[in-house]
Amino acid sequence: MIEAHEIKEDMPVVTAQAEEFAVVDHTTGPDTIKLKKDDSGIHHYIPVTWVISTEGGVVKINRTLEQVKKEWTTQAMENV
Repeated sequence: MIEAHEIKEDMPVVTAQAEEFAVVDHTTGPDTIKLKKDDSGIHHYIPVTWVISTEGGVVKINRTLEQVKKEWTTQAMENV
């Protein structure tokens, strides 16, 4: 299991299909990753539990881009 301290600022975030869709802003506690603002100027949050790897300085998650866009939030999550 990946832990929040392994996820660093400015790491690219990619889907299970290796599509880059965001960049890490920072982690908010042990459970949540805050992503840098998107083109609309909005921060999104995803749970650390989605992360399957941080190899090569890239955060890889276990979701497709479609799943991410349905499931991410615009508010910090707790105990996700």
